[in-house]
Amino acid sequence: MFMLIALVALAIIDLVVGVSNDAVNFLNSAIGSKLLSMKTILIVASIGILVGAVFSSGMMEVARKGIFNPGTFTFDEIMIIFMSVMVADILLLDFFNTLGMPTSTTVSIVFDLLGAAVAMALLKISVNDSQTLSDLGQYINSEKAITIIFGILLSVVVAFSIGAIVQFISRTLLSFNFEKKPKIYLALFSGIALTAITYFIFMKGLKGTAYYADIKHYLEGNEVYIIAGSFAVWTALSYIIITSFKINIFKIIIAVGTFSLALAFAGNDLVNFIGVPMAAWNSFEAWKASGVAAVDFNMGVLAGKVPTPPILLLGAGLIMVLTIWFSSKSRKVSETEINLARQDEGHEKFQPNALSRIVVRFSLGLSQGFDYIMPDNVKNKLEKQYEKPVVNLPRKKIYELPAFDAIRATTNLMVAGILISIATSYKLPLSTTYVTFMVAMGTSLADRAWDRESAVYRVAGVFNVIGGWFMTAVIAFSFSALITYLIHIGRMTSIAIILILLFSILIRNVIKHRNEKKAEAEKRVVNRAELLTVHGIIEETSDHISEVVNRVNKLYSNVVNDLSRQDLNKLKKTDKHVSKLNDEVDTLKEGAFYFIKSLDESSVEASRFYLMVLGYLQDISQSISYISKASYKHVNNNHKNLKKSQIRDLKMIDDQLSEMLTDIEKTFADRKFENIGKIIDEKQELYDHVSQSIEKQINRIRSEEKSSAKNTTLYFGNILETKDLIQAIMNLLELFREFDMNLKKEHII
Repeated sequence: MFMLIALVALAIIDLVVGVSNDAVNFLNSAIGSKLLSMKTILIVASIGILVGAVFSSGMMEVARKGIFNPGTFTFDEIMIIFMSVMVADILLLDFFNTLGMPTSTTVSIVFDLLGAAVAMALLKISVNDSQTLSDLGQYINSEKAITIIFGILLSVVVAFSIGAIVQFISRTLLSFNFEKKPKIYLALFSGIALTAITYFIFMKGLKGTAYYADIKHYLEGNEVYIIAGSFAVWTALSYIIITSFKINIFKIIIAVGTFSLALAFAGNDLVNFIGVPMAAWNSFEAWKASGVAAVDFNMGVLAGKVPTPPILLLGAGLIMVLTIWFSSKSRKVSETEINLARQDEGHEKFQPNALSRIVVRFSLGLSQGFDYIMPDNVKNKLEKQYEKPVVNLPRKKIYELPAFDAIRATTNLMVAGILISIATSYKLPLSTTYVTFMVAMGTSLADRAWDRESAVYRVAGVFNVIGGWFMTAVIAFSFSALITYLIHIGRMTSIAIILILLFSILIRNVIKHRNEKKAEAEKRVVNRAELLTVHGIIEETSDHISEVVNRVNKLYSNVVNDLSRQDLNKLKKTDKHVSKLNDEVDTLKEGAFYFIKSLDESSVEASRFYLMVLGYLQDISQSISYISKASYKHVNNNHKNLKKSQIRDLKMIDDQLSEMLTDIEKTFADRKFENIGKIIDEKQELYDHVSQSIEKQINRIRSEEKSSAKNTTLYFGNILETKDLIQAIMNLLELFREFDMNLKKEHII
């Protein structure tokens, strides 16, 4: 009874963490196209989820008998398997949510079940003298498991290929300037899209449910008439909507597509979240009615069909709806796919690797080969279809453009919905994540969203996500098997400890996520505002300088203090903060191109000023990075401590540098730029002290005092880099003072 109650609680948690990851699969196309408001998207998706949840009963059999043979296990063994599966699944999905990486709830639950069942089977075989490892096949439904796994892997290739082909055809026929095409073209495209969506969702999608028998005789054998009739009706309606009501037909298609994909998601994936607890409830009822001891009651009863009460499905659907409305982690996962699929350039989340470079080079060679053999007239026609329209927006709106257009969003929804619905109709668990993600990547490739500027990053991102999918399978199998073993040997004690650890980890991740969101909201260095005026440039660069100087001040003091104490852990922590600062400044430099585009043509001098400010900020961050890394490396390699005289000199420099940096930070934070001249004039005293420290160390080396070569290298390196740090700061102040004075002379500010 305790395990059953725990499984119900775990089912609710699994719904939340699972939907947080999977929700983006059916929301991304609508979000990326920006044709509908976020509120409208969520309302449409909510209705789709509720309908799909009620129709998902037929899929529940997978959790009961899809992966293992229930008749080979007893009730107590089945409950251990189910408990292990739920704990492992929640931890795995929450881990991926925290990383902001999409993964497959289907793959995770399948391999959780497989790992737990294999572990329990091996435990049974180990105490049975008449069985060996070769008897493992009696416990595992290997044929069904292989079919499911093969179907999931095949869906990756199929989804990518079909997505690319359909998008290529759509774009070739309609081009990027589809709005200027004859209205009948758009009506025909709309008719095809809506026919495909309605047929496969409302007919094929219903086939696996208990409601199909009531309408079966109306549908089977009449498919051709239904498709033809639907196409005629949808095309006619679309044409009327476009011509008479002047409504953007793509808003309707994307709304219907989002609804259908949400319906397919709920119908196919609900089993991943509540299938195991429902199977546990069915097992409990059967055992309770039998009067047999739990260790003796055979679970062959699970092999039969057991309908799921609609009220429970509706309740699960409501939890899923609340999750997509209020889960902030789902937004984080959503950014990954939209970032990889967007049409325009921008900051890339993933770094290139050797495999992505090889793939891009091979693809470029292949493309050049096609260009060579393709007739010029065909090539010119294709190029014309891929010419992007010039969008005239106010400059302040330049970054609010959609990630991709309505044609691609429609293709994503249409193809993904069809593939998922087909799988659902055959009661085959299909990864909605794999399908929707790979369809989106296929359409991106066909739409030339991955050009030479971004391809190596985007391909690396795809490989990272796919690599995470394989890790999902390995981790799910191993972790659920381990938990099964621990519960088997520790029983209730192990369950209590595991549940305490589970909730502790979940709470920790929630706190960590909130802190990250708070830090992101407060982070001023990375998030550059839309700078359109000279006054805006002064304001924003002042914020950048104030923020960087403040953090460098703290980091430099931390390095000196931690180095004096030989505190390796704190030096490592400081180095992480230094690396984070470097990444943020690099991100600013990467965005300089878009900043310059956002300025008026008369602001050439402002552009030069902004670029030079970023250059000096980068010099400053690189100097503190060298000092931090060298100090950490020295202590990490267990070299001798710096001498007291060396530490004393470094602390004196730190005190003077800290005083100067505090003045600089206050000057720029308060916009009291008249103080810049005074700070520049006082720099000489700090310069002199740095030079004296160098001379002192030279005298130490030449005197009888024993000096360590490693210590001397570290000391000189840190002192000289400190000198470069001060010089970069002074150059920055000189630049800012000169720019500010010129603007005042010209009466611009």
